Amino acid sequence: MDVSNYIKHHLTNLSEQVPVGSGFWTIHLDTLFFSWVLGALFLFVFVMVAKRATSGVPGKLQNFVEIIVEFVDAQVKDTYHGKSTFITPVAITIFVWVFLMNFMDLLPVDLLPFIGNMMGVHYLKVVPTTDPNLTFALSISVFLLIIFYNIKSKGPLGFLKELLCQPFGPYLFPLNFSLKIIEDLAKPVSLGLRLFGNLYAGELIFILIALIYPDHWAGGSSIAFALGAGVLGLVWALFHILVITLQAFIFMMLTIVYLSMAQEHH
Repeated sequence: MDVSNYIKHHLTNLSEQVPVGSGFWTIHLDTLFFSWVLGALFLFVFVMVAKRATSGVPGKLQNFVEIIVEFVDAQVKDTYHGKSTFITPVAITIFVWVFLMNFMDLLPVDLLPFIGNMMGVHYLKVVPTTDPNLTFALSISVFLLIIFYNIKSKGPLGFLKELLCQPFGPYLFPLNFSLKIIEDLAKPVSLGLRLFGNLYAGELIFILIALIYPDHWAGGSSIAFALGAGVLGLVWALFHILVITLQAFIFMMLTIVYLSMAQEHH
């Protein structure tokens, strides 16, 4: 088996087979599909629990959802110093949605591509957060919220004054403006790259572990290889549970911190 083709196949989007747009404007249908399905699943479960919530003895699902909501709400109260009631719902959405997209990395790497291949889909990238287009779309959305809360909190003139007069006073406004632009643009870039890099690396390791299985090699039938791959896959999956949770938490916390900074008056 050609190892490079196997790796490339698993890291190639559906747009290679079904191109929509071209160049920068290419739309990755598999990324959109899985992210939308997971987003809809998140909304369905949370709305269902909210409608069926009881003040009596809650069920297991209500308990689980309440734990998530209370955990995120506690992080917002400890970190965010503004008065907006919009931040907690945004933080919950980011945490749960990013976690669900990251969780796709724990599925066997050949499972959904195999099912897709039976349906005539030859390329299928199943982890949305391994697509930089999605991670940067999320981070740009956060960046737009930062700008909105900056203007809302300080007013257009106050926001402009901060751009031009901080930190060295109005006489060095070109330097102030340059530093502020670099500082603000670094936020979405770091958010998007951190999430993409960690999940892409994790997916690549799962693919490399899958290559150890003897079925990938002509005439291979070693039980030792199969057991070794199984143990490595299990160990990495257990460790990766921490990674995917931590990355969702970091993305959420940095969003809260950035929005809190946008509310501060200097």
